[in-house]
Amino acid sequence: MSRAVPEQKRTWTTGTAPGIFPLLGHGIALYRRPLAFLNSLPAHGDLVEIRLGPQRAWMVCHPELTHDVLMDPHTFDKGGPLYDRLGKLMGDGLVTCRQATHRDKRRLLQPGFRPSHVAAYTDLVTEEAAALCDAWPAGGTVPVTEAMTTLSTRVISRVLLSDSLDDPTTAEVRDCLTDVVRGLFVRTVVPIDALFRLPTPANRRYRNALSRLHTIIDAVIAERRRGADRDDVLGTLLAATRADGAAAPISGQEVHDHLITLLLTGVETQALCLASAFSLLARHPEAERRLYAELDAVLPGGRRPGPDDLPHLVQTRCVVSETLRHSSPGWLFTRVTTRDTELAGCRLPEGATVLYSPYLLHHDPSSFPDPERFDPDRWLPGRPTAEQRRAMMPFSAGNRKCIGDEFAMVEAVLALATIAGRRRLRHLPGHVEEKPRPGITMGPRSLVMACASRSATPSAVPATPRATAAPRASDSRTAGDHGVHNT
Repeated sequence: MSRAVPEQKRTWTTGTAPGIFPLLGHGIALYRRPLAFLNSLPAHGDLVEIRLGPQRAWMVCHPELTHDVLMDPHTFDKGGPLYDRLGKLMGDGLVTCRQATHRDKRRLLQPGFRPSHVAAYTDLVTEEAAALCDAWPAGGTVPVTEAMTTLSTRVISRVLLSDSLDDPTTAEVRDCLTDVVRGLFVRTVVPIDALFRLPTPANRRYRNALSRLHTIIDAVIAERRRGADRDDVLGTLLAATRADGAAAPISGQEVHDHLITLLLTGVETQALCLASAFSLLARHPEAERRLYAELDAVLPGGRRPGPDDLPHLVQTRCVVSETLRHSSPGWLFTRVTTRDTELAGCRLPEGATVLYSPYLLHHDPSSFPDPERFDPDRWLPGRPTAEQRRAMMPFSAGNRKCIGDEFAMVEAVLALATIAGRRRLRHLPGHVEEKPRPGITMGPRSLVMACASRSATPSAVPATPRATAAPRASDSRTAGDHGVHNT
């Protein structure tokens, strides 16, 4: 099924994308028609040269070649236009740091995201999801994207900061993150700083959101320093500033950078994944009926799921997995070469920008037949092939794979099960699917849907048998080995 062949027989093709424009390069096409531009590239080779502004860059268009890049982080390190821009926001956090410092940073944060620890977050996620959807008026409309962003902001802020953010501040963080994510993308694909120093409304909105976000995080850190220790990620970070000699203490700036990083990676992508899931389900009634049937069997009466229910939410997990394949929020990433090297037979100089796109890999028909079709059953236990599991990488791969992959998957499954168990979301009459508006993430940014009580929804399709357990996300051989972040 996959185009991958044994290493000794593999023949890579390289090429150059047509239509290089002066000054802006291919950035304008990537910004205006991102998916069409990406889909056009494999016809020119497995590794295709493009231009971002005046800079040369190379897009990887094959899953095996992408793994070659991601499994060699010492040669293909974090960097390039995306991470250069992210670094100005996140500082030297886990996402943007270079390989030399990555291990120590990951070791510091890993305990808060271990699978055993994630189970403790179940009540937190379902409590927030239930409170959110129970406030929706049956028979009314719901701003789904905004609601999912509120949910993911509340969840990740409680994981990181306990109850340090009140409701108005949580809403402000949500809005700031939304403005920052949108502004970052155009600064990545058109890396011409002079354009962004102009006093346009968009530039002012971006700078104001960035400033306010940093101010809020600084205030939370200062307040916590004056108070009691808490068992959350901020507590772990502050304890690390008082290292007892087992490791070098981290600085206050590092505490700040880690919090900004985890907020940014934990809000927008998760919200867009959930919004996409509800939109896709509304357009695919068979998949929706199967989901409802499972929820009615596993969670009768719309009760909130607990940790013991997770292995039985097979169809729910498949919906999340297929959403991540079909509409991956994290859609474009960059690396930079640390030395002169060769990739696909092409010589790349030190400092070269290399890009890969989960969207492109997930829509390759040789890996996923009929890739535009939303089919959660692709991910039923035993169904995905080894090649499909390798091509599916919205969480990246290698030792820079997202630290929060298991948490993100559990959060999405629990939120989807809680909300869909109580409410049914339908597209409004005359609904037209949004044209993709690219940012650092991609997804439905202004989705509004009609809301109905699930009590009026029939479940006509038999549920997945309760005895069938869902694969563990921590097992790299299963459909759960993917998600929405990239660290």
